Amino acid sequence: MEPKPNPLLKLRFFTSFSKIRPPLRSLLFITLKSATYSTICQAEAVVEEITQEQANNYSDNHPKNSSEVLKKWGCSDSDITKLFARRPALQNADALNLRFKLSVLNELGLNSDDLVKIINCRPRFLSSRINICFEERVDFLIKLFGSREMLCKAIVRNPSLLTYDLDKTIKPVVALYEQVGIGRHDLIPMLMSRPTLIPRTSLNDQKMEYISRTQVSRASKMYKYVVTLIAISRIETIREKVANLEKFGMSEDEIWSLFGRSPLLLTLSVDKVQRNMTFVVGTMKMPANVILDYPFLLFNNLEAVMKPRVLLAAKVQDMGLVPEIKGLPAILSALRMSEKRFLEVFVHCHPQDAADELMAVYKTAKGIKRLAATSRKNINKGFPF
Repeated sequence: MEPKPNPLLKLRFFTSFSKIRPPLRSLLFITLKSATYSTICQAEAVVEEITQEQANNYSDNHPKNSSEVLKKWGCSDSDITKLFARRPALQNADALNLRFKLSVLNELGLNSDDLVKIINCRPRFLSSRINICFEERVDFLIKLFGSREMLCKAIVRNPSLLTYDLDKTIKPVVALYEQVGIGRHDLIPMLMSRPTLIPRTSLNDQKMEYISRTQVSRASKMYKYVVTLIAISRIETIREKVANLEKFGMSEDEIWSLFGRSPLLLTLSVDKVQRNMTFVVGTMKMPANVILDYPFLLFNNLEAVMKPRVLLAAKVQDMGLVPEIKGLPAILSALRMSEKRFLEVFVHCHPQDAADELMAVYKTAKGIKRLAATSRKNINKGFPF
């Protein structure tokens, strides 16, 4: 006597299989056969028919590769080309995984233009696990930045906000700045201007001493700049920049007071400060401590602004033209002018022949490049910080 199949077992197979979603790569038509039956029963035929219909719908509604996923998400052909050029591995990305991550970005309010900027800055961004603690992370960041729109701007500036460890990295840094007197309202512009502020922040006793030596009070508008710039800088780098200015005869107290009044000096390289100081002292014949009152002299571009204008001032004096660029106030005023204003005041105001001669000297001076400047290669991609 042949054993009959258990009807409960058949029902279990039918109900469980009907919930299975078929994979993209192939359509599997499963036929439930019993060892005691040679033909397909009616229930098994229904299962086969439902599975085929589900598979067809699934294949039509789900893209098969990353290019189709990006197109359906809203990327143009130009956007896709830029994305693949910046991250070639994205062409072979899993379609379902990519579709899920793009849906997460869509919920935040990010679009295709934002995605191009994000991948340009962080090529491996879509390879990261941005779904880990996603809701908790987004809720905290929205409270931090004040709105979803501001959060989106911050993510475009620093996509790693969606990958930093929330409990070990983001929250401790925010709490640290609050402890030293920088609230969330002041922290937001710092995060926007310094995208890598969170991973690079560290404050120890030595850095707190540096902050106190600037003599900037917590109520000052400069305080948040002083604290954040010192916090993201290495102690060795800070010491090098202080020592560089000491070589020109300034004391440490004068230097730290200068940093307190103009904290962005901490962002200048030692090489730039040294070249500008050498020009101010050696060519312009000014005392080194002039920068304590006029720190813009260290920010000016030496090749494009300072050298051409100082050479033009000498040419105007040699030609006996008026107005002359003579004396400290006149020279400082000329160096602070915009290009258009400078040419109007000191070049185009003269007769045509004199103006043409001055313009030729000025253009020649601006065309002189720093030694080996043309051979330098720009290897920086993505964020400048």
